[in-house]
Amino acid sequence: MIKYDLHSHTTHSDGHLTVEELLNRAVDKNIDVFAITDHDTVAAIKPAQSFIKSENLPLSLITGTEISTKWESFEIHIVGLNINIDNEELDALLTAQQQKREERATQIGFRLEKNGFEGIYDQAKELAVNGQITRAHFARALMQRGVAKNFPGVFKKYLGRGKTGYVPSCWCDIQTAIEAIHAAGGVAVLAHPSSYRMSNKWLRKLLVEFKNAGGDAMEVAQPQQAPSERQFLGELSREYELLCSQGSDFHFPTSYLELGKNLYLPKDCQGVWQVWEGQEGALT
Repeated sequence: MIKYDLHSHTTHSDGHLTVEELLNRAVDKNIDVFAITDHDTVAAIKPAQSFIKSENLPLSLITGTEISTKWESFEIHIVGLNINIDNEELDALLTAQQQKREERATQIGFRLEKNGFEGIYDQAKELAVNGQITRAHFARALMQRGVAKNFPGVFKKYLGRGKTGYVPSCWCDIQTAIEAIHAAGGVAVLAHPSSYRMSNKWLRKLLVEFKNAGGDAMEVAQPQQAPSERQFLGELSREYELLCSQGSDFHFPTSYLELGKNLYLPKDCQGVWQVWEGQEGALT
């Protein structure tokens, strides 16, 4: 059986592993088809393709990105899979998103430094290595300073909505993200729908608007997930006629989250990979 993991991150966004480290780990975990989906960037894709070729890794890479969008009062993530990373429309959107991300990071740094965390922007920048600064990098920097033991603690004290370091996002809307993904020949996937902490009523509203905007699929399977949740998401995918994706949303190794761990689709769900299976050049 082919093992798919279609959601992961490198140091080009908020992942902790380099491209090479992530790919080697994917091979170690017996992944067959793998997608790198860094936040609002495709910078990791060409280095990944080159490394797979040079090392002759037994791994098929699906090109991808994860675009942050604004919907109602929620930040919704849309994964683009099997995209042309050189597409001009997609590149223009990702460039605009990256600028917004940098502006937000600058404001977060300013707010935190005003509240006693001198040099926090530079510290977060160093943690970001060759990628963009995200709130996760500020969280890691604050954890290094001992303000909290884990990510939830940092966000609760400093980075969550209404806290000292919180700066509202101004991402593109869902339709703009989907249109850019489609312009690049890709498939638009609603990422981790259970993570938005919304009621079933709101989730259904989101799925209606996602589908009406041209959305193609939704993530149904993740490593840390109750069977009942997976089954429910699978039922929603069928109800709204969306293909199903699966992915670890891997950022770094933990006891509960690992590449390829516990990834399978419920019965009668159609995998998103059916879209590109058989397409020449889809797998690299």
